[in-house]
Amino acid sequence: MISIASDHGGYCLKEHIKAYLTAKGINVLDCGCDSQESCDYPIFAKAAAEAVADGRCEKGIVICTTGIGVSITANKVNGIRCALCSDPFCAEMTRRHNDANMLAMGAGIIGPNMAERIVDITATGTTLKENDLVVVDEVLSSTARFFSNTCAFRTDARIVQLANTLQRNAEASASPAGEEKE
Repeated sequence: MISIASDHGGYCLKEHIKAYLTAKGINVLDCGCDSQESCDYPIFAKAAAEAVADGRCEKGIVICTTGIGVSITANKVNGIRCALCSDPFCAEMTRRHNDANMLAMGAGIIGPNMAERIVDITATGTTLKENDLVVVDEVLSSTARFFSNTCAFRTDARIVQLANTLQRNAEASASPAGEEKE
């Protein structure tokens, strides 16, 4: 089952994607909103993220006008790795390399056809290869150990982002002068 939520700015795209998934035989848990009447996205994005975090749903989709606000809100729920995607390549890469369990989209950025392509990748899910799972696990566990005594992070996604930055910085400083990394 996939949880789905939006605010008023993403309502029409949410309804389109909900119908699209249902037609494909995928069960959908609609966490709101229920109209185009102005509303606050955090209530609905949090509900969709909690449905994934507590195991009621395998994956989730959140939609607002830009996708930014709902992705930030979803990522505040422990265990959620929500990626904002506006094209199929990003959707595939985030599933393949970051094990994202939620997708955020901006209804003002992409149309229904592009959203369907992105959802196909997210909902049917490119399965992570064994080496990608090892990398995700190493990033989460090593970074969590590193920061456990210094600060508390609210989300796995923030830990992954920080670990990726630390890794890039370590690689850049380890390469000999004049030698470029690919």
